[in-house]
Amino acid sequence: MTAVRLPQGLPRRFSLRPAVRPVLCLLPLALVLVVGVRHRSVLVEGFGHLESAEWPWLAAAAAATCLTWVAAAFTRQGAVVERLPARRLLATQFAAGAANHLLPTGLGASAVNLRFMTVCGVPLARSSAALALYLLAESIARLGLLLGLLIAFPGALRIGSLLPDGAIGPLLLGVGVVLCAAAATLLLVRRLRTAVFSFLRTALGEARSVHSRPSRALALWGGSLAFPLLQAAGLAAVGQALGLPVPPAHMAVAYLAATVAVALVPTPGGIGSVEAALVVALVAAGGPVAVATAVVLAYRIITVWLPLLPGALTLGALVRWKVI
Repeated sequence: MTAVRLPQGLPRRFSLRPAVRPVLCLLPLALVLVVGVRHRSVLVEGFGHLESAEWPWLAAAAAATCLTWVAAAFTRQGAVVERLPARRLLATQFAAGAANHLLPTGLGASAVNLRFMTVCGVPLARSSAALALYLLAESIARLGLLLGLLIAFPGALRIGSLLPDGAIGPLLLGVGVVLCAAAATLLLVRRLRTAVFSFLRTALGEARSVHSRPSRALALWGGSLAFPLLQAAGLAAVGQALGLPVPPAHMAVAYLAATVAVALVPTPGGIGSVEAALVVALVAAGGPVAVATAVVLAYRIITVWLPLLPGALTLGALVRWKVI
C-alpha cells in the first residue's frame, strides 16, 4: 500500500499544543494584573489599615486562611470514592482559590477541581456528581451553622436593619417566580428534563457510595463545617486586631449571613459584593461603620489579595505539569 504524504505546509495534528500551554500558564497572571489594577484603591487602603493592626491577631487570621485550603481538600476527597493524591489535591485547592477570584463566584474553583478529578481518572459524569455533592454539603453546612448561631445568639444581628421596609414581600415573590419558571422549563423541555434526571441519578448513586464509607462521609461533612468556621474565625481575628467592638461570635454570624446573601451575586470571587455585604453585616452586628470598613478591607487583603499571586503561579504550574 502506498503511503500518503501530507503537504509540507500542513501542520501536524496537535502541533499548536506546545504553544498553547505556555499561554494558558500565563493567563492567570494576566488576570491577576487586570484585577489588581482595577481594585488598586482598595489594595492601598487595605494595606494602610494593616499597618495599624495588632500583628498576632493578623497572624491568626492568616493561619485560619491557610487551614481553609486543608478543609477544602478534605471536603473534595470526601465527595468522591476514589483516593485522590493528597499533595496534588491540596495544591489544587490553593490554585482553585485564585481561579475563584478571577472568574464568577464558584465557577473558577469548580472548573479547576472538575479538571483535576478527570485527570485523576474519575469519569466526567461522576466528577460532576462529586462536584455537586461538594457544593450541596458546603451550602447545607453554611446554612446550618448560620441558623445554629442565630438560635444561640438571637441578638447578634439586627436583621431588620439589613432590608428596607416592604422588601421581604417582593423578595419572596421573586424567588417564587424563579422557582416556578425553572419547574416549567423542566416540564416543557424534554431533553433538559432527561439530562437533569440522568445527572440526579448519577449524583444520588455517588452520594450513596460516599456515605457507605465512614471515612469519606467524615471528610465530606467535617470539611464542609470546618471551611466556613475557619473563614469566620479569620474575620473575627482581624476584628480583634483592629479593635472592632463586636463579640467574635457575633462577627461569625455577620460573616455567615453576608456570604449566604452574596452567593446570589455572580461576581468574580465576590469582589466588591462581599466587601459591601460584610460591612453592612458588621454594622448590623453593632460595629461602627469606619472600623467595620477597615476590618473588611484588611480581611480581604489577607484572604484574597495576598494569596492571589502565588495561587495564580500555582495554577499556571499545575497546568504546565498537566495536573489539571
